[in-house]
Amino acid sequence: MNVLIIGGGNMGRSFAESFLNAKVLTHKQLTVIEKDHAQIQELNRMKLGQVYNDYGDFILEKDIIILATKPQDAYAVYPKLKPFITDKHIVLTIMAGVQIADVENNLATKKVIRCMPNLPCQIGMGVTGFMVSESIPQRDADFVRKLLETTGASIQLYNEDQLNAITAVSGSGPAYVFYFMDAMIQKTMEFGFTHTEASKIVEQTFLGTVELYKVNNLSCKEWIDKVASKGGTTEAALKEFNQKNISDNIQRGLDAARERSRELNKG
Repeated sequence: MNVLIIGGGNMGRSFAESFLNAKVLTHKQLTVIEKDHAQIQELNRMKLGQVYNDYGDFILEKDIIILATKPQDAYAVYPKLKPFITDKHIVLTIMAGVQIADVENNLATKKVIRCMPNLPCQIGMGVTGFMVSESIPQRDADFVRKLLETTGASIQLYNEDQLNAITAVSGSGPAYVFYFMDAMIQKTMEFGFTHTEASKIVEQTFLGTVELYKVNNLSCKEWIDKVASKGGTTEAALKEFNQKNISDNIQRGLDAARERSRELNKG
């Protein structure tokens, strides 16, 4: 399959790099369209496929077209891309808040896949939820999944409201983790550690905890019970968390994120 990525920014570049590093695509199978001169230089320096600064007949030779531009740029892209779209093309959009119907209507195609990657996709440890139009053959959907899994885990979804949910959980999720980490780092520094020491302590605590979770079948609550001995330090912290309804507040935050995603989709 020949793949075209429109938009060579952070996510587009990360996808290109992942596809090539995983050897799912060769250099000749990958093309990128990018307007920004500095981005073009970086793409060429990294040897991430063939790079063009405008649209052209070469698009006709592609099988999958990935829309990796900013959502607000969608309506500038559509009229330039539409003349080159044929029945064979699969359009994969990673533009947040842009619905499948919007892409179908503006590009006059029914072969659209919408996905929501998250920030760790840039280092091959992301989560991408994706939804496939019914008109796309299963073998093509399987190849797209293979592409996405070069950036981490992928989860196929079956309605667009699930994309709103995964946006709230994994799309926004890294910010929640950073928020919690930052609070721990700041307090660790108040305890007398340097910023470097505090960052390392908190970083390794998160890394080690996630690895423990991955290699065992225990639930989070079971792990909490293992750490929190009766009358101990962990129990004292958890008691404070529970009094402030931290768990409920986190869940309300996810509800708010999902609702905002729904609003953006309607807009």
